[in-house]
Amino acid sequence: MSARTIRRIVLVVCVAGIAGMIVTSILGHNGAAIVFGIISAVAVLCSMVATAVTTALLGPPADAVDVPVASGTAVGGTPVRGTAGDRSAGDRDAGDRDEEQGALVEELVGRLVAGGVDEGEVRDLVREAVRLGKALGPT
Repeated sequence: MSARTIRRIVLVVCVAGIAGMIVTSILGHNGAAIVFGIISAVAVLCSMVATAVTTALLGPPADAVDVPVASGTAVGGTPVRGTAGDRSAGDRDAGDRDEEQGALVEELVGRLVAGGVDEGEVRDLVREAVRLGKALGPT
């Protein structure tokens, strides 16, 4: 289960918990109101743990670190055309993004190979990175 799914479940549980606290307080059932509050608090703690574990496994979000591809530069600080920042996500469909990302990966592989890195090793790295991305799924 992804962290995003856990966050959505927590949101639903918290909304239900708040409603439960309000209704049971109005009805004079203070013990039940406390139980709804505790359930909401535990759900929030679960969300915090899921976020902490996911961040520990995947590292911080891409915008929190200096990632060359995200900033529009590649190896050696050379500008890269066709990065995600060129157009907004609403202006292009998934196929365009896949094509752009594929072209960017090929360009970066070419630069590494031109810099003296063994092409087979670079391709193995890319292949393993794709497997890792598929295994982790969206977060």
